[in-house]
This record gives sequence, structure tokens and C-alpha cells, in this order.
Amino acid sequence: MDRTENLVLKDPEPRIHPTAELKACKLGRYASIGERVVLREVNVGDFSYFERHAEAIYTTIGKFCSIAANSRINALEHPIERVTQHKLSYRPNEYFRWLGVDAAFRARRQAKAVSIGNDVWIGHGAVIMPGISIGNGAIVGANAVVTRDVPAYAIVAGVPAKPLRPRFPPEIAARIESLAWWDWPPEKLAKAVPDMQALAIEDFLDRWERDPS
Repeated sequence: MDRTENLVLKDPEPRIHPTAELKACKLGRYASIGERVVLREVNVGDFSYFERHAEAIYTTIGKFCSIAANSRINALEHPIERVTQHKLSYRPNEYFRWLGVDAAFRARRQAKAVSIGNDVWIGHGAVIMPGISIGNGAIVGANAVVTRDVPAYAIVAGVPAKPLRPRFPPEIAARIESLAWWDWPPEKLAKAVPDMQALAIEDFLDRWERDPS
């Protein structure tokens, strides 16, 4: 890295708001966790960020994801098949001595992890249900409730969420997937940003597909 590149790059350490609560999480470079965000066993990719009051549990999030305020990823499941769906039956330790957390129910929740690809936008107040997979480049509209997997570069909205349209034609989406710009080093990303701003998507792809650096 030359001196000019060193001046361009900022500190890659994740930024965590002091009111956020994280447990057993892994954060990538330049990740940002906002005010009163609550994360439990979540892996957050490089450059991805959570806005205020969002929550997630048992989730893997790719790079460059934008998680809006008040969203909920992997919404809590209750054991509705039991005589009570209250947490009394799976977290009795909160009320009684010598009764521990229901390990089997916890394992059941962990088995329904959510997977979110790269460059995904989760809109304000959206809810992602357990076990959902969201592909690269997808958009989830504000206040949507996602109950089915979302394909790459799809835009979904509503309750339950349904496809509205693709972000790009299939051939363009395939070229973006192949380019995998989210895996570029920060130095290359910094050089590409002006073209991201100024060029039409086809022109951007034409230019950067030829750039081996």
C-alpha cells in the first residue's frame, strides 16, 4: 500500500454505539452498530451496518448490508405446541431457582438461522422470520414480514412479503454476481466509488470487468 492509499483509508475497526448490546457476535471491518441495537450470535460482514433499535439473533449477514431502524431479523419463536407459549417453559430460570434454560428449545432456535447475502437492504421495521435466506443485492421493503426465501436482486414488500420486481435484468444481475465487487480490497473500492456514482450499471460493469487489479 502506497502513502496515498494509506491516507484514503480510515480506521477499519467496527463502530459500536455505547447503548448497543452484543453477545457472541463477530463484526467485520468498517461494520457499524447503532443506538440500542441488540444482537445475539450474529456475524456481521465488512461495511455492513445496523441503524437504531434493530435486533437480530442467530444470523449471518454478508458485506455492505444496510439494516434499517426497528427491523427484526430472525424474529423470536415461541413453543406454541406446549401448554403455554410463555417463556416460563423455556427460560424458567428467570422466575425460579434450580430450573435452567431449555437447551433443546434453544438448539431448535439456533437450527433456524437466517442467512443474508451481500449488499442487501432491509427496510425500516421489516421482520425476517426464522430460517430465511436472502440473496445478494435483494431489497426488503419497510414493514415487510418475510416468511419465504428472497432471491438475489429481488425487491419484496408487504405482509407477508411478496416479489415486486427485480432490481436488474437477469443478465445484469449475473454479471454483478460474477464481479463480486463486495470482495474487492478497500483500496480498489475507493477507486471505484466515483464510477459507482456516475456510470450507468452497464457502463460500470463494462469498465470494471476489464480491471484485473
